[in-house]
Amino acid sequence: MEKLVSLSKRRGYVFQSSEIYGGLNGCWDFGPLGVELLRNIKEQWWRSMTYREDVEGLDASILMHPRVWEASGHVANFTDPMVDCRECKARFRADQVEDAPCGNPGFKGRKAAKCQSEGKFTEARQFNLMFKTFVGPAEDSSAVVYLRPETAQGIYVNFLNVQSASRQKLPFGIAQIGKAFRNEINTKNFLFRTREFEQMEMQYFVKPGTDEEQFEYWKEQRLQWFIRLGMHPDRLRFQELERDQLPHYAKRAVDIEYEFPFGWGEIEGLHNRTDYDLSRHEEYSGKAMRFYDEQTKERILPYIIETSAGATRQLMAFLADAYQEEDAPTASGKTETRIVLKLHPSLAPVKAAVFPLVNRDGMPEIARKLEAAIRPQMRVFYDDSGAVGRRYRRQDEAGTPYCFTVDSQTLEDSTVTVRDRDTMQQERISMDSSVRYLLDKTGGSRRGDL
Repeated sequence: MEKLVSLSKRRGYVFQSSEIYGGLNGCWDFGPLGVELLRNIKEQWWRSMTYREDVEGLDASILMHPRVWEASGHVANFTDPMVDCRECKARFRADQVEDAPCGNPGFKGRKAAKCQSEGKFTEARQFNLMFKTFVGPAEDSSAVVYLRPETAQGIYVNFLNVQSASRQKLPFGIAQIGKAFRNEINTKNFLFRTREFEQMEMQYFVKPGTDEEQFEYWKEQRLQWFIRLGMHPDRLRFQELERDQLPHYAKRAVDIEYEFPFGWGEIEGLHNRTDYDLSRHEEYSGKAMRFYDEQTKERILPYIIETSAGATRQLMAFLADAYQEEDAPTASGKTETRIVLKLHPSLAPVKAAVFPLVNRDGMPEIARKLEAAIRPQMRVFYDDSGAVGRRYRRQDEAGTPYCFTVDSQTLEDSTVTVRDRDTMQQERISMDSSVRYLLDKTGGSRRGDL
């Protein structure tokens, strides 16, 4: 994890938020490469979800009527048990004390569980994870609203709006990508648990009785999505939640987990939410939330199959999966360790780098011409600084899949050398065919469709 965090800062993937002021715990900024990787992940998810006839898109407001969160159960149930250490004043989730370090910086290596065993902790109390704010000039109870802790509720309250506008019939889904906020007691493991993050959620509305079949379908679809984007299958697994672990709204829940450097962790959750959400909103709003089936003349309260993922957590998983250290040959015939991010080409922030071998003989001008041809199609990086081997290494760390070098042979026959990031093999191709070569290799567009 330390290597991954270091690389993320060095290459411009992720920075600590407000770092010059000491940072803000649980908040992160995405740098030039990080924002591209995040956008590519979201784009691939969006295409896989909405480029089909049975799923529609939505972008609901972050601020919603406070009754939404009463109906959903978040006001009453969205809590974690919190304890305080009387000595160091640190706060912990009561169910995660075992693995937490002591909050006293003078006790390096000491676990919080030791303090707990010595009777230094307060009694556990419930802490609601929603951020509160106010709408309008008055800061009183009548003006309280919440920053949404999930995007799903915006989908549920718009269920009939979307269905009517799109003329969808059951089963159909609504997908959304957006910011969510949780006032976590403890943040940990880089991007794994943060206070501000982006969710990618799809809610699939089905007839009761078909829910288990649809659950199995989406369970397999979501696993295969990670594999198609290059994740190692042996680092992925399903984790079925036991009955006593289920959220209050779920009949069944399965997590897709990834084996991070710190152990297995959830990167996506699938839930059979039954008709819990729509029935609650029907009760609290007084408005019918039922689908009218014109064939059977029934009014149906659909069950919901949910796929819920954190885009920021998935970004960390893709980085961890792509990170490798390998022995690589040098120009002198020796070997050195190269750090490489073997990101799937459709996810790579920069698709290609262009180098002139030397800064003379017209090579920089030709290289700039090639860069200009590639740039309208996808992100490209131009580099003429240092030995070409060092330039390759910098692009390996950044995850750039292809490097084009303009050399003396280019001046003779208008061909360029293309180097593959993963194999380090090189081939020569016509400079005129470079753009088509990249489009074919990276999926056909800037954030290519798989």
